[in-house]
Amino acid sequence: MTNIPPPAEELRILDHELWQLDARRAQLLARRIWLLDVLRSAGPQAAPAHVPATWPPRGPRPRRPEATAPGVQNVLLVLGGVLLTIAAIAFTLVSWGDMGIAGRAAVLGAVTTAALAAPVPLLKRGLRSTAESVAGLGLALTVLDAYALHEVALSAVDGTGYAAAATALLAALWTAYGRVLGDLRLPLPAAVATAQLPLLLWAVAAGAGDHTITAALLVTAASDTALALSAPVRSIRSVRVVAAVGAYGTGALGVLAAGFLTWDAPGPSAAARAAALLALAAAIALGAAWRAPEARAALGLASAGGLIAVAAAGGVLRPVLPGVWTVPACLACASALLSVRGTWLPGTVRRGLHLSSATVQALAVAWALPLVALALLGPVGWAAHVWSGTPSDARDAVTISAPWPSGTESAPLVLAAVAAVLALRFRSSPLRPLASSGALLLAWSATLALPAIAQLPYPAALSAHGAITAALLTAAAYTSATGDRPLPEGRRAPLLPTTALCLALVGSLHLVALSLTSEAATLAVLASLTAAFASAAVPRKWTTIRAVTTATALAYATALACAVGASLGRQPQYIALLVLVVPAVAAVLAPRLGDRATTVSAEITGVVAALLAIALATAEPPVLALVLALCGVIAAGTAVREDRRRVGHAAAALFVLAAWVRLAAWEVGAPEAYTLPVTVPALLLGYARRSRDAEASSWTAYGPGLSVTLLPSLLAVWGDANWPRPLLLGAAALAVTLIGVRHRLRAPLVLGGGTLVLVALHELAPYMAQAMGAVPRWAPPALAGLLLLTLGATYEQRLRDARRVRDVLGRMH
Repeated sequence: MTNIPPPAEELRILDHELWQLDARRAQLLARRIWLLDVLRSAGPQAAPAHVPATWPPRGPRPRRPEATAPGVQNVLLVLGGVLLTIAAIAFTLVSWGDMGIAGRAAVLGAVTTAALAAPVPLLKRGLRSTAESVAGLGLALTVLDAYALHEVALSAVDGTGYAAAATALLAALWTAYGRVLGDLRLPLPAAVATAQLPLLLWAVAAGAGDHTITAALLVTAASDTALALSAPVRSIRSVRVVAAVGAYGTGALGVLAAGFLTWDAPGPSAAARAAALLALAAAIALGAAWRAPEARAALGLASAGGLIAVAAAGGVLRPVLPGVWTVPACLACASALLSVRGTWLPGTVRRGLHLSSATVQALAVAWALPLVALALLGPVGWAAHVWSGTPSDARDAVTISAPWPSGTESAPLVLAAVAAVLALRFRSSPLRPLASSGALLLAWSATLALPAIAQLPYPAALSAHGAITAALLTAAAYTSATGDRPLPEGRRAPLLPTTALCLALVGSLHLVALSLTSEAATLAVLASLTAAFASAAVPRKWTTIRAVTTATALAYATALACAVGASLGRQPQYIALLVLVVPAVAAVLAPRLGDRATTVSAEITGVVAALLAIALATAEPPVLALVLALCGVIAAGTAVREDRRRVGHAAAALFVLAAWVRLAAWEVGAPEAYTLPVTVPALLLGYARRSRDAEASSWTAYGPGLSVTLLPSLLAVWGDANWPRPLLLGAAALAVTLIGVRHRLRAPLVLGGGTLVLVALHELAPYMAQAMGAVPRWAPPALAGLLLLTLGATYEQRLRDARRVRDVLGRMH
């Protein structure tokens, strides 16, 4: 409501301000020239002494107003108009009965006429904001006039019908008023907002049905759309905004109502009528997008139009087709939108239609996902009923822990159709690898659920899933790169083979879970999967695929060994011996696989299998010792390779653990039996290292080996009351000390000497205790005091000698 002057008046004001600025600048320049002349004529002797410049005291800063003048003006005008409107309403509703018919008509007519005529002189005086406020009051008074007319003269007329006629008349009058007074901005948007009601109120007043009311909403939305698209851009922008809001509001209500009528249609005729309403809404949205393809909302309107058109077609087909075919029918209608091409259609509209088709396809895939999830995860329930009996068909095999969802039997057709659309739509696009992978995923999902839907016999379902998994493995191992530039062999596999491999892995897990129903099925499936993944690891096309298939083959071989042992009725500790075949095979094959990734994957899988064997054998210590020893043999064989020398440490540790477990199984309690098997190899390794490297420290070469035996034996000596252990340990410590003296080695000398001293103290401890018992009680404190005095005197003498040296050095300067 801010008053902005016309361009000619504003230009005149700007020219006047610029002239004033130029005049003020000329005045200041003249004053400056005069001051310079005065200073030159006075000369340098008349120059005043330099005085520090002082600023005048800073006064209080003026307060900045919190509200601008146009804002205050608008608030005052709005409040005034609102108060006058409230007063008019109160007068009409409360004080109406105090006056006669002539007086009431005269008052309302005079006030309304004055309020509508007042903006004319206000506009001539340039008071546009005030004119807008008074015009708003006049429009509100016309509404009150219509109400008063109905209450006084037309009370017998139906209220809803009268409201429809009144709103239509008011919209027309306000439009004419806004056209006459073109400078006002309020009447035309108010007329557009009022025009949203006549058709709806007329339909309600006529007692029309739901379809007619919905049609009235959609016709109103069409009128608003036409107005929003055809109104001039600058002159009445608010009209376009109000029309657009009305189009979105009434259109959304109409679409929701038509959708509900379509869903609730009892028969084909009712569904056809509701579908016609949806078709009208789709035409409105597509027409708006076509009329203004460059608008920001054009893509959304085109997408909404496509979705509404699909809903209309599906609404017609739903009562005719069985319920299971409703989603495929809608999917077919959505796929038809992809065929809309040609230059006659704006690009935005085409993209919107394609986007709506993609949305429907995504919704169709989401509808099919629960059935696919049941077919994939349902067999996992057999883990709690292993080898409990073969089910009758594939559906019973997947519904052991969840019910079968009814009405979803067409899900494979939906998934296959979307897969075909992806494969065909992007066959020449840069997104072809991604689309091909998505199509492969959808096709695999369709085949996953198909046996259960067809209720195939259980053996046939296993064979079908096995064939699909084998085909995916073959595709992953032998498929070339897709796209314009093929990737070199040996590198990371492209997207399509990688997707095939991932699906083969998931399918193999599903096949294993499905085979848990019987013993024969489990053994056959695990053996087949081991052979299939081993065969897929033979081609050297893609390194990553070889690595994954090799590790998977070894993993399934491990599971097969466990299943064979369980089938033979063996206990877990004996099954561990069968499992050790897998690490042995992995150790033999690893250096012959050719590439580092495959070798590492085979070795890691072998290590995991070995750990599983050790875990299975923990219940029986003798078997555990045997398993540890066999693992040590496998590790020692691996350490023979040049690039796996460090595995020798693990082999030694495994051998030591095997010996310890065997000793524990024999109930051997002497620590030397556990430590000497470690000390002897450690000393031999230390001697070999010292022979190759003369600079190697004796602590590094012999310290660990000697400590492993001497320290535990020394601890055992202090808790042993017998004489053989101290004698043997003292002799061994003496020998170690003499060897250290002979070869001048610090580690044997310190460790052997320290152990010998501690053993001697252990042996002399009883005698020392007897001697301490014969000493008087005052002797230890006296000895301690004498020791402290001796130390203090020695410390004082050293301080005195240091002072003397300092004095002598000072005199030398």
